[in-house]
Amino acid sequence: MYRISNFIGKRSNWSLPYAVFLIIFVALPLVLIMGYAFVNEGGGFTFSNITRFFGDSDALSTFAVSIEIALETTAICLLLGYPVAWLLANSKFNGSSVTIIIFILPMWINALMRTLATADLFNMLGITLGKGTLLFGMVYDYLPFMIYPIYNVLRRMDPSYAEAAQDLGAKPLTVFANVTLPLSLPGITSGIMMVFMPTVSTFAISEFLTNNKIKLFGTIIQENINSSMWNYGAALSFIMLIIIGLTTLLTGSQEEDSSAQGGLI
Repeated sequence: MYRISNFIGKRSNWSLPYAVFLIIFVALPLVLIMGYAFVNEGGGFTFSNITRFFGDSDALSTFAVSIEIALETTAICLLLGYPVAWLLANSKFNGSSVTIIIFILPMWINALMRTLATADLFNMLGITLGKGTLLFGMVYDYLPFMIYPIYNVLRRMDPSYAEAAQDLGAKPLTVFANVTLPLSLPGITSGIMMVFMPTVSTFAISEFLTNNKIKLFGTIIQENINSSMWNYGAALSFIMLIIIGLTTLLTGSQEEDSSAQGGLI
């Protein structure tokens, strides 16, 4: 009994369930993906699954379309999300937090259900499903992920910086360009990362909002896995993981640089 109470009393031991969860549901799947990606059908080590991607015109074109859709979605979310975040952060209305909750509220509903409902609305309105409806669905699903991190940064920003610039004679546009925007870069970077990464690898949204007229990279991975082509599907997943990892490293380093600059300001 003493050993049990002593074990429970150590705060470090409470992290064990999380460590087990990470090993089973994060580390192990990644190891399996890497294992399948570098193994041929006979069980031998090979790079052919990776090199096959660079000679697969269908996969390359789909990858290019996925990057294009992800960049366009991220740009639209940024253009729409930043003004909303700025208005909410600078609003003197006491219900701004309620407004934020309204933006986040759709996230409580399953993404697949939201996508199906959006597709049904387009069908009811007689709108042809295609790239436009896909971008609409992407923005609808991921816009809150752009608004919230920018809003958090803007809300915590010290107003004395903008006030000092105004006292020195800077116009509102100059204050925004030279003070507000640079100091909000960490939020922008987080928002871009939170929107770009899931959009570049999604597949369900494109299937329902385009009737499979537009295939994304996630769809190619799904088709290979469903066709029991585990090795090539795992190789494509591994390539996607590398891209997401590089994106995370780049945005992370940029966020550190912008934070350091903000501290100097």
